[in-house]
Order: sequence, then C-alpha cells, then structure tokens
Amino acid sequence: MRIALFVTCLADTLFPQAAVATVRLLERLGHEVVFPEGQTCCGQMHVNTGYQAEALPLVRRHVRTFEPYDVVVAPSGSCVGSVRHQHAMVARGAGDERLAGRAEAVGRRTYELSEFLVDVLGVTDVGAYYPHRVTYHPTCHSLRMLRVGDRPLRLLRQVRGLDLVELPQGEQCCGFGGTFAVKNADTSTAMLADKLRHVLSTGADVCTAGDASCLMHIGGGLSRLRTGVRTVHLAEILAATESSGPAGPAERTAVTA
Repeated sequence: MRIALFVTCLADTLFPQAAVATVRLLERLGHEVVFPEGQTCCGQMHVNTGYQAEALPLVRRHVRTFEPYDVVVAPSGSCVGSVRHQHAMVARGAGDERLAGRAEAVGRRTYELSEFLVDVLGVTDVGAYYPHRVTYHPTCHSLRMLRVGDRPLRLLRQVRGLDLVELPQGEQCCGFGGTFAVKNADTSTAMLADKLRHVLSTGADVCTAGDASCLMHIGGGLSRLRTGVRTVHLAEILAATESSGPAGPAERTAVTA
C-alpha cells in the first residue's frame, strides 16, 4: 500500500522522531510511505481560536495536497480529528460546498496511526520490542473525537518485553488543549498536576500517548519535577525492535512524493 504521511506541525518542528518512527513502522509492515511536500498546518489552531476565515486557505491547501492519495496516516489524533470534523465545516461556513465535499472525502481516507493499524491493516502485533514499564494516556481528541477506544492498548499489549500498567483516571484531560494551556494557564497547571500524580502512581518508566502535544505538556511537568519518567510517542514504541534497541534508530525518512 502507498501511504501519504501527514506529519503535523508539532512533529515536524519539535518531535520528528515520532514521524520517523511512523515511517519506519509502516515500512517494516511492507508499505511504501511518501511525504507530500506541499503540506502545512491543518488549521486546527485557527479554528479552535475562532479564526475560521484564516483557516480556509489552510483547508484548501490540505485538501489539494492529500487529495491524490488513497490513504493518509498521521501520528496525531488531534490533527486527524481536525481534518475529519473541522475542514468541511470551515468550507461550508465560507459557502464553498464543493470544497466541503472534497474535504469530507479526504477526511474519510485519513487515519490516526493506531486506528489505521488495527482497522485498516488488521494487525495488533507489529513485531515490536520495548522492555520498559509503560502507562498509556488516552488523549482527548483521540478518545472523544475519533473514538479510537482501546486500539492503542491492544497494540501495546502485543509489544514484547513491555509491562503495561493502567493509568488511574486516564480519561481525564492532561490540561494542554492547545491554546487552552496559554489562555487558562492556572487551570491547565492544576489539571496537569493531577495527571502527573496519576502517572507517578503507576511506577512506570515511560508515559506514552498518540499525540505529541499532550506528551509535550506531560513531559514538561515530569521533567520539571525531575521524576526520571520519560514521555515517548506510541509510534516510537511500536517501531522499536530487538535489533534496533529499546528506542530504535532514527535514520530513516519518508521519500518525497
């Protein structure tokens, strides 16, 4: 299968290892991964802060960039949620019904990594090896918008060497919420404190999730407390093998479309 990688802004600028791991994993499973160079921000931040008119050109560009591909995969429930649930809305708000239809078509072909692996490829054992005690944080958009359910957990349970421990009150938001953490810093910090307490209660070495944004927020809190607990994207765990080591190499990149 030829898969287009929707890398997302955060992965591209701050967490490229999550994108590289996504490519390595999908290639290991026998698929070709391409990186459409025309991609930019999906416009989620603009829509969520009330700038729908400013988001419209980004929606047009996203649709134009990914329309040629049968399958689009991203290591982010948040951005996939935006593509599926916001793009057509933005287009219709601007009176562009044709763009809305095209956006819906692209959205139907766009998948968060765990749902693509489980629902499209039909695999839960991806041949991963990760000898660590791990707890999983279900991010809000993946949980509530995409409804990925236990798909990430089903994948993690098949990783050799991994000791998976349940995160108490895992479905509670970590407090990031994009610009929410900036506009409501005190509330965000209080929510983060609860999340950190639950993560530390598991005794896990690693906290994982399917969104780099939430991991950035949680990881920052864990680092400031000098807990020694790391945050690692789900894709990195699934891409790790015995031959590559616990974290896996980061030398491979997607080919350019």
